[in-house]
Amino acid sequence: MRKLLLLMVLGFTFAALGSAAHAMREVRVLPVKEYVDKMKGGWIGQMAGVGWGGPTEFRWTGKIIPEPNVPNWRPEMINQFNQDDIYVEMTFLRTLEQYGLDCSIRQAGIDFANSGYPLWHANKAGRDNLRKGIAPPDSGHPQFNKHADDIDYQIEADYAGLIAPGLPNVVIELGEKFGRLMNYGDGLYGGQFVGGMYAEAFFESDMERIVRAGLACIPQNSQYAECIRDVLAWYKQNPDDWQKTWDLVEKKYHQDPKYTHGLCSGPGGKDAFSIDAKLNGAYIVLGLLYGKGDPDKTITISTRCGQDSDCNPANSGGILFTTIGYEKLPDKFKSALNPEGKFSHTPYNFPTLVKVCEKLVREAIKRSGGAVMKDAAGQDVFAIPIAQIHPSKLERSWEPGPPANSRFTQDEMAKITAQSKD
Repeated sequence: MRKLLLLMVLGFTFAALGSAAHAMREVRVLPVKEYVDKMKGGWIGQMAGVGWGGPTEFRWTGKIIPEPNVPNWRPEMINQFNQDDIYVEMTFLRTLEQYGLDCSIRQAGIDFANSGYPLWHANKAGRDNLRKGIAPPDSGHPQFNKHADDIDYQIEADYAGLIAPGLPNVVIELGEKFGRLMNYGDGLYGGQFVGGMYAEAFFESDMERIVRAGLACIPQNSQYAECIRDVLAWYKQNPDDWQKTWDLVEKKYHQDPKYTHGLCSGPGGKDAFSIDAKLNGAYIVLGLLYGKGDPDKTITISTRCGQDSDCNPANSGGILFTTIGYEKLPDKFKSALNPEGKFSHTPYNFPTLVKVCEKLVREAIKRSGGAVMKDAAGQDVFAIPIAQIHPSKLERSWEPGPPANSRFTQDEMAKITAQSKD
């Protein structure tokens, strides 16, 4: 972890920004060039994970995928422009690009309602609610969305950490804005956990520390947090046997009704489907811990855990590849990238995606009290303040609090021109 106590030289810059109180704040420093390299790596990792695991998605439920059934990697697999765990977050980035980080949750809902790509589970239920006039946060509330604990925001929260390096509170805030369009409780926390890991991956390569950094972003009394703590403990007990840890996860978080609750994914066993956020979140963490920094092992372990076996390796691959950075990635993951490929129903190809992230990260850092400095060589460096983390409040989808009774106004409904077709 790179830290810098802001003393006289850096203090002068912050004082010039009008806040003398910043003069002695502890910050992390991140060269802008390094940020861009790691951010690009994070996007490539998502595309690699979802491309590699794609042929196995939900074909193995409640059981481990046999190693011979994992596809061989082919470089052209990187061109994943029509995957829901990538294109949804492009809608969020577009809202932020157009309206800024202070955009309203209602504007986020309008933009998501107008998206044109196919969706499933919590995403589809949330978007259908929005199109019917049920405004956020009620669009993701269990009273209106029976998929509230599903994986959806978890699979699309990567953007949050990739535009908020070292800024976990921004990740949490973005979850409150975009995650509540379709999720609630553990379903929301899964995305904040993933985003928190990305935010830490710009500064840390030790996967246990990265996982704990993500864990710090969610309520500690949530079942999601309990699941991640269990995986960390079971990893310590079985450091070389990921399948033993998978068995323990399966028994507690897939077969025990105290942890499945009967929203979308009820209790099950062998051959039983589950798109529950925390169960699939455990598979992300298994890949990160047992992959031990190896791209192939990380992605294939998260894939072989089964269930949503393209989205989970997309998350673990993205986090690991962020730690590595684009330039140091094996060539097989970037040689066939089509820079002109457009992500479905969005204005972004890979180069424009990188540019919009560069724009938003500067806004996020400045908004959080940081700044862009110059190093001794005259290169731009982000100075990112370290702050106490403030997780969202504890909620449980199986015993939810009252809805907010939020509805779009007639004028807002006039801005929603799309209709449910998928």
